Amino acid sequence: MSGYNILSIAGSDPSGGAGIQADLKTFSALGGYGMTVVTALTAQSTRGVTGVHPVPAAFVADQLDTLLTDARVDAVKIGMLADTGVIAAVAAAIDRYALGNVVLDPVMVAKSGDRLLAADAVAAVRTELMPRADLVTPNLPEAAELLAEDEAADLEAMAAQADRLLRLGARHVLLKGGHLGGSASERCTDLLAAPGREPRTFTAERVPTSNTHGTGCTLSSAIAALLPQRDGVAAAVRDAKAYLTAALRHADVLDAGTGKGPVHHFHAWWGPASDRPLPR
Repeated sequence: MSGYNILSIAGSDPSGGAGIQADLKTFSALGGYGMTVVTALTAQSTRGVTGVHPVPAAFVADQLDTLLTDARVDAVKIGMLADTGVIAAVAAAIDRYALGNVVLDPVMVAKSGDRLLAADAVAAVRTELMPRADLVTPNLPEAAELLAEDEAADLEAMAAQADRLLRLGARHVLLKGGHLGGSASERCTDLLAAPGREPRTFTAERVPTSNTHGTGCTLSSAIAALLPQRDGVAAAVRDAKAYLTAALRHADVLDAGTGKGPVHHFHAWWGPASDRPLPR
């Protein structure tokens, strides 16, 4: 056997910065062979989302069954799921095919502020998917919505919310602190929690760029790609966060839209050209 097969179950982003497009780039950059099951089509750019067309749950199930009866899957990243029917189809596939290394990114709202998950589907994410996930990667607003609480305002509150998220059934929670302000504004600290263990923090510089489209998708897909290649969740999180930070550092090299642009998923592959503007 050579290489690792990593499956993205997520929505499509025509701008390429988020969703399955970002996932495939990330898998490839980190040594994984990418596969996809598409859950929704979006009309989307770096400036926002103008439309969402969910894929019917029965066809999502058909994609999953067709793929998983044929191919080995070493890790799964779950992103945008849109509605309760799709959530149920994904949960059933995890059980039917005994999928492991499941990373759940509970995508609810796009970077532009556009909602990507129906409000009535939040409960289904909480009850159907979190207990089946090896790792859940919410940001602070997503964690607050999953818990029906206010957003955490400091690391102590983050640790308390991570513990409550664990009680919903996830084996690990990576609570992302990118929305923290105040004294934390120059650094970005994420908190990794697991039952019965002291939380671990992972801190990186806050890169001064407005090109942050797809950062959540990229981090979760990087973790999924690295889980089969690293000794434990913490090591995968550490290296995935380092990859994302470098991709953010090189984000301004790209010219992929007039809004919040994408990170540079292939910063390590484009050689010296990644350090200067691309030719026009």
